[in-house]
Amino acid sequence: MAALENPDDLDAREREALETLLKRLADDEFVLAERYTEWQVRAPSLESDLALANNAQDELGHARLWYDVLEDLGFEEQELIYERDPDDFRHSTLVELPFEEGDWADAVLRSYLYDAAEELRLEALEESTYPKIADRVGKIQSEEDYHLEHAQNWVERLAEGEEGHQRLQNALDRLFPHALTLFEPVDPDLEEAIVELRLRDASLEELGEEWLSIVVPYLESLELELPVSPQVDDDTFEITEEMLPEKRGRDGSHTDAWADLHDELTHTYRDLGRSETTKIMEKPE
Repeated sequence: MAALENPDDLDAREREALETLLKRLADDEFVLAERYTEWQVRAPSLESDLALANNAQDELGHARLWYDVLEDLGFEEQELIYERDPDDFRHSTLVELPFEEGDWADAVLRSYLYDAAEELRLEALEESTYPKIADRVGKIQSEEDYHLEHAQNWVERLAEGEEGHQRLQNALDRLFPHALTLFEPVDPDLEEAIVELRLRDASLEELGEEWLSIVVPYLESLELELPVSPQVDDDTFEITEEMLPEKRGRDGSHTDAWADLHDELTHTYRDLGRSETTKIMEKPE
């Protein structure tokens, strides 16, 4: 498949597929970053507080990288974020759910579930036919590797104690169905086009099955029980309709928590009467 280098040369199907992929990537990172900021000065130690604050900064930077690529298609930053209808966001519901108050297990397990998926997603973008996507993957991967390591260290640490283990189990029961929405389509036809055009070299179904083959044995090794069974046999995993929550994010349906979070993250822009965003750095090449 030839590289899709010039956005002006894209036909309608190519353009829509590219836009769909980039909004998935950017919206996930942006909303997760906003949630992570809620843990500043509330984490169980100064080290973990700084680590999660750093993760939030990284995720926000990654979102900016993907939103910048969307600007190739004629979008402006304010209309992608601050002036965009909340129903138009296509992030997974995993990243919008509020944290259980004071529950560090929620934060680290959520990070593990998300970052294990992000590792696979980025690998599938390494040879994207849209060069700007492939160029950004390496930088993001180096930071996401740290996020996954940090999350796993904390999950294993909490799993060693009776109270921590129970908190992890409660968080897993609550979060796991929403984590499955990371692999839900925005639109089946467009997701098919994303793979056909080699914007991403794996289907959502393939990514979801591979993710399950990693996270299920890992969580079970910590004696955690999954709230739903994704295992068909010893070597096969799949996501079924029955395992998914009612609200999935990718299709525009969101939990009640999203309206409040969207209002919070856009209220300063609205209150100041802005019509464009403030730039503090040049757009990356």
